[in-house]
Amino acid sequence: MRTTLLPIAALLAAGSLHAAELAHITVSNDLDLARPSETIAIPWSEINRVLPGALIQKIAIKDGKGNMLPYQVSNVKPQAKDPQGIGVAYGELYFQHSFAAGEKQAVFTVEKTEAVTQPFAAQTFARYVPERLDDFAWENDHVGHRTYGPALAAPDAAGVGKEVLVTSGLDIWFKRVSYPIVDRWYNKGHDHYHHDEGEGMDMYNVGKSRGAGGTGVWDGKQLYVGRNYASWKVLANGPIRTVFELNYDSWDAAGVKVSEVKRFTVDAGQDFDTMDSTFTFSGPSQLTVAVGLNKKPADKNQDEKIAVGRDGVALTQWVTQATKGAFGTAIVLPAASGITEDPLNELIVAPVESGKPLRYYIGAAWDRAGHVKTAAEWQEKVKLQAARAAHPLTTSIAP
Repeated sequence: MRTTLLPIAALLAAGSLHAAELAHITVSNDLDLARPSETIAIPWSEINRVLPGALIQKIAIKDGKGNMLPYQVSNVKPQAKDPQGIGVAYGELYFQHSFAAGEKQAVFTVEKTEAVTQPFAAQTFARYVPERLDDFAWENDHVGHRTYGPALAAPDAAGVGKEVLVTSGLDIWFKRVSYPIVDRWYNKGHDHYHHDEGEGMDMYNVGKSRGAGGTGVWDGKQLYVGRNYASWKVLANGPIRTVFELNYDSWDAAGVKVSEVKRFTVDAGQDFDTMDSTFTFSGPSQLTVAVGLNKKPADKNQDEKIAVGRDGVALTQWVTQATKGAFGTAIVLPAASGITEDPLNELIVAPVESGKPLRYYIGAAWDRAGHVKTAAEWQEKVKLQAARAAHPLTTSIAP
């Protein structure tokens, strides 16, 4: 009898050890709609609490069917040091799951591995672009963007012919491929990426407008805007989520000095980026901030026709062009208090307090990329984004 029980006891002990090497993550969803490519974000301190000693390069993430999932461990909110070498000084764990319509819960495991897990292919990316007058560019597998830095705003030296543009508007780079294109397009140069050579093109017009999601202070009659971003900081850079901040020096908004920090969260598989803008000012207890879409966003000589949607928390455009396809733009602003306009921009507005972030979402899609084909499909994407914002996922973690 003892010879039978000892192996069983050993197996049970081994099973207990194995169980201690797993963390179970349960993600709950109270939205009935399908939610493709949702990013699950877990503070690494929670992983370390139930799975001490787990290391960034020696883990596996599996879904409920045992499938291995790509993952990322970021440096967002890390601890400074890990003197005991137990894997505590990381920031956040990211992986993705697509919820089917009606799927209310999904369960995942984080498992220690002996073998090293190689990095996964990048689906999101951002960088400072000093070789193009301090641009800052970012992308995911659906769409790209850029905005403009100090060198572009600087005056032209006599006889040089440098381009000069003063704007805090946001640009769109429309992709038709899922792989990263930012580095390749800057390498090709301006005269190439303004034409579709098989990967997409820069055909969006920003100028002095807000572009697709730039901000300003609205006094009911006039929009007061800042200049090109002054400094930048990358906090995480793919493969699943990219997070970065752009700082804007103070500007005058009808006698109030206002500065802004924009935090961009760019997730794989999405048409929308998450924006958190923090405005700093003194004097009034609140200001009204506007987020804008350029009224004339199409490329040159495209005989654009624009359908504008103004629906509570969402401001949308569907733009048809003569030869370069159709595209949609949108802003979803859950705290919106109204929708208005100025000569250059469609505007959606919300109150802000100094030092408290305002969250909104900026979106874009080109019919030739294949993610959205019609204006009706774009409206459904915008509605889904508003619903996702109103129904955040919740997570729990246990050994």
